Amino acid sequence: MGNYSIKDIEKLSGIKAHTIRIWEQRYQLITPLRTETNIRFYDDHQLRYMLNVSLLSKNGFKISKISQWSESEFHSKVQHLYEQTLIHDSSIQLDLSANDLMGAMIEMDAQKFHRIYENSVMLHGFKKTITQLIYPYLEKVGILWSIGQINPAQEHFTSCLVRQKIIAAIDRLEEPSSGDKYLLVLPEGEHHEIGLLLAQYIIKESGNRVYYLGQDLPVANLEQAIKTIRPHMMVTFMVDPTIVGSAESLIKTILAVDPDTKLLVATRRTPELDQIQDERLQFLHSMEDLSHIIS
Repeated sequence: MGNYSIKDIEKLSGIKAHTIRIWEQRYQLITPLRTETNIRFYDDHQLRYMLNVSLLSKNGFKISKISQWSESEFHSKVQHLYEQTLIHDSSIQLDLSANDLMGAMIEMDAQKFHRIYENSVMLHGFKKTITQLIYPYLEKVGILWSIGQINPAQEHFTSCLVRQKIIAAIDRLEEPSSGDKYLLVLPEGEHHEIGLLLAQYIIKESGNRVYYLGQDLPVANLEQAIKTIRPHMMVTFMVDPTIVGSAESLIKTILAVDPDTKLLVATRRTPELDQIQDERLQFLHSMEDLSHIIS
């Protein structure tokens, strides 16, 4: 069973902690659980509930009404919203699907995952699915990972499913014979490869050449690869807390290898990183950012 603070619920649902407290007091929308030492927390069921409350609220449903619904009425409204947005509003449908993927991960339900994924690809295509469904979902998984509220088995379960889908899509793309060179690699100690695979698809699909070196590459080998390939841009992800802690030194080392290579980094911004003054350095905030940078 999950153990989420109100701040965790805020990060995952997008509802401010102050607003959640008001809804608890005014409408009895949700009742936090208590530890033996009387500390408030929320479980997996309450997290899924608040994710759906957030979606309903964004779509015009008043909290005063939501709080009065029975469990069956609540689920009926969510399902109706899902069915309506399949026809009228694809962006909301993607939000719903991202929350459903969270549920599939928590429940380790492979059939549910495949159903959500295939439905999204059918409606929106693969590229929009990875940029507006899979990547936002992975960001939420990252939050759960950072607060210690995800079982590694759950994370591995859906990560493997996502990885299979992306690799299959990459293999279907033609191999570009021209275009800029992009070096994609994770530094030594970094194993979170899904984001890098998503980047590989987007870059290759745009007609650029990709040199994919994968995860956990020592710095000395990385330096040699840059000198050999002479890429237009190197793309990397620094997600593991131990890597983020040494990101400043690592970034400066990479930038010093080749004055013509640009560096695109997806990581948690820190004051130290913001102080690096180099026009070749850019930070990646979303997969849509990557598409804009390439174009």
